[in-house]
Amino acid sequence: MSRTSRSFRTAAIAVVAALGMLATACGGDGGSTDSAPDGKPVTIKYWTWTLGAKSTVEAFNRTHEDIKVEFTEIPSSTEGYSKLANAVKAGNAPDVATIEYQMVPEFASQGNLIDLTDYAGKTVKSKFPASVQSLVTFGGRTWTVPYDVAPQLYYYRSDLFKKYGIEVPKTWDEFRTAAAEVKKADKNVRLASMPKSDPALLAALSWQAGGKWFTTEGDAWKPGVDDAPSKKVAAYWDGLIKDDLVQSFTAYSPEETKARASGRTLSFLGASWSAGGMKTAMPDLKGKWAVAPLPNWGTAASGTYGGTSYGVLKGSRHAEAAAEFIEWLTTNRAGVEARLADLESPSSALPADPRMRGVAAAKFDTAYLGGQDLYKLASQQVDTIVPGWTWGPNQLDVYTAVQDATAESGFGGGVTAGQRKAESGITERGLKLAR
Repeated sequence: MSRTSRSFRTAAIAVVAALGMLATACGGDGGSTDSAPDGKPVTIKYWTWTLGAKSTVEAFNRTHEDIKVEFTEIPSSTEGYSKLANAVKAGNAPDVATIEYQMVPEFASQGNLIDLTDYAGKTVKSKFPASVQSLVTFGGRTWTVPYDVAPQLYYYRSDLFKKYGIEVPKTWDEFRTAAAEVKKADKNVRLASMPKSDPALLAALSWQAGGKWFTTEGDAWKPGVDDAPSKKVAAYWDGLIKDDLVQSFTAYSPEETKARASGRTLSFLGASWSAGGMKTAMPDLKGKWAVAPLPNWGTAASGTYGGTSYGVLKGSRHAEAAAEFIEWLTTNRAGVEARLADLESPSSALPADPRMRGVAAAKFDTAYLGGQDLYKLASQQVDTIVPGWTWGPNQLDVYTAVQDATAESGFGGGVTAGQRKAESGITERGLKLAR
């Protein structure tokens, strides 16, 4: 087992003790009543925001007679998770939903998820790397099934880098130098934009720098949202913004996309999943974008920026059918191909199942990135993900606190506010806080 795998496994065992609840059956009371009257197929509901979902569901329904899936698109981020949690409370939650890795401990500890050990435990154990298994398995129980893994990547306009004589930065020092060179060359152009509205990106950058927003000591949680590496990252980006070396558009906004499409923003920090959206948002720039490893602090490293899994929500009466649909989504060639086949909402997610990466790569049009093998590069970056990161039991509230404070007082204020919310949230939930 690799160092990364051992570190993730150790962290997962510690999380079990700190969450406390995972020793009990708090994950939900869902059962499986998958027989349908009159020989009709079982109908399950599926909520997600992920690209390619519509084409995936259509492909599943065409090829399965006993199970039919009804797809509903929901918002991503905090709004989407609030919608899911409220649906569980109201008793009208979907059977299947997308759960990003950072939300698995929180959703499990709140009792929003059905324990999938009997339905998908063998699949997770046999088909996914140990480092990915640990993101969805706690206390020997499987709570969700991995779909993709998302090491950070750096996207840049190769044509405009050449125009301005900019070398692709390999370190964050080189990134700052390049940012100054771009501003000097054209006062209306910037190297990149760092959004103040994307706490997941700040978390990934802190992770890359060696930060650990949460750790455990025995059965107690120890938040580190404002630890030294995270403060370093916050100060770095606050400095770039203060010196007007980067922009700060709202993440995923029309203004952000327009700046990239018009050449006013030359690069951005993303992950493998970013490429699919680029093809839709900026189709005219085919062949003008390229991708590279994310700049680092001196040693090759990455954090995870996103990454999704699928869970069955509390109250589902069709856990067995839901698990069959999830297994098809995550480990079946047809499922992976269908997600990539949607021309209106293409996906470029990197499958967590290594056997599916070649399937995804074969379906992805490399011409948009000038012929680069996106999946090969992304797979290589998986090996650079810094081990030892743990997501917290109140991650949603921490993200909200970071985002709100960052908008008012910069990234430094964001990590400070996130630390306070992490501490108060742990105690408010009746969990132990390490001192």
